[in-house]
Amino acid sequence: MSDETTDRPAKPVAPFSTPEMVAIEADITATRAQLAASVDELAARLDPRAQAGRALESGRQLWSDATGSDTEPAARKRALTVLGGVVAGAAAFVGLAVLMFGRRRGD
Repeated sequence: MSDETTDRPAKPVAPFSTPEMVAIEADITATRAQLAASVDELAARLDPRAQAGRALESGRQLWSDATGSDTEPAARKRALTVLGGVVAGAAAFVGLAVLMFGRRRGD
């Protein structure tokens, strides 16, 4: 006796696609590539070594603008203003540290 109700393997189904599906898949692929490029760019921007290099180069440019003889007046004024602010901030920090150290020592 044979049982004809046994499960037979299903026929392989050919993939179904429409032009709209192909367009959507192409759009997804392009979006993934753009996202990967954006992530790579953000990783490069947030790299501490790269940030330190940019800060160092910016400082060098400010110093060059402040001390150079062939610098535009607007660039020189900006550079001197920024450097003056940095010096004033550092002086305030040192003064505050001395004040706090003096209070602790006196207690």
